[in-house]
Amino acid sequence: MPFTISCGDCFFCRKGLFSACERTNPNSEMAIKAMGHSPAGLFGFSHMLGGYCGGQAEYLRVPMADIGPIKVPDSVTDEQALFLSDIFPTGYMAAENAQIEPGDTVAIWGCGPVGQFAIRSALMLGAGRVIAIDEVSERLAMAEAGGAETINFAEVDSVYDELQFRTKGRGPDSCIDAVGAEASGHGAMDAVIDKVKAATFLATDRVHVLREAIMSCRMGGTISIPGVYVGMGDKIPIGAMMNKGLTIKTGQTHVQAYTKPLLARIEAGDIDPSFVVTHPASLEDAPEMYQKFRDKQDGVIKVVLRP
Repeated sequence: MPFTISCGDCFFCRKGLFSACERTNPNSEMAIKAMGHSPAGLFGFSHMLGGYCGGQAEYLRVPMADIGPIKVPDSVTDEQALFLSDIFPTGYMAAENAQIEPGDTVAIWGCGPVGQFAIRSALMLGAGRVIAIDEVSERLAMAEAGGAETINFAEVDSVYDELQFRTKGRGPDSCIDAVGAEASGHGAMDAVIDKVKAATFLATDRVHVLREAIMSCRMGGTISIPGVYVGMGDKIPIGAMMNKGLTIKTGQTHVQAYTKPLLARIEAGDIDPSFVVTHPASLEDAPEMYQKFRDKQDGVIKVVLRP
């Protein structure tokens, strides 16, 4: 079941832009004031996007249930199918938005679950090299297992310099920001300023990764942003973006456009999404698992709770 709630028949749904559905956000006026227009209603997001209870609620109401949800065939396990609801389509759309050509070098910031699917999707779409950037050892190990080269940003003086070195001064063909509003930056001056501004309500988003991607991407390249941003960030190098001729592609995932094609890829053996599950657990284990995930303990990347 997609996390996007879409009617299937409005102007945007007919275009396949399901996360822009005009009919499913009952609080659209609130979103219009903040963003100019209203996206679709989303499960588990803020009241600005409908206030719908999410997949971790005790009960879940499914509006527009005839649009999007799919029946899982017996040949596909629960763990293989589960991530079709969100992170697999999100990572795949991020790679698709990166406009990858055969043999391209793709840099991906953030090796959480979405970043992991972006890595594998980029390779499925023909990337010659994927360079994954994070500082969490277990995430970097999973990225390498998926076919990526890695950069631990805590161990290099400059991610930009490292990317230029690895691409002989040209820069990656595409950059994917799978981090979004909560970039840490590991002490980089702009990241420190972002944190101070967010703490004092002078900004909502920490855009260190987006700045780094703009500066690192090659001339005429593409930046894809699946990482969630929520409001206002500043010091974005728009001059570099314009003069370098970069293409920026973003968006909440149009999940309904991807569930069936990606299910077919799973059935064909192109990918087994269950690779991302590091901690299968029972529902009774949830409080402990939440704490481990929050504190990055025990190598946790993705928890699956089975009632």
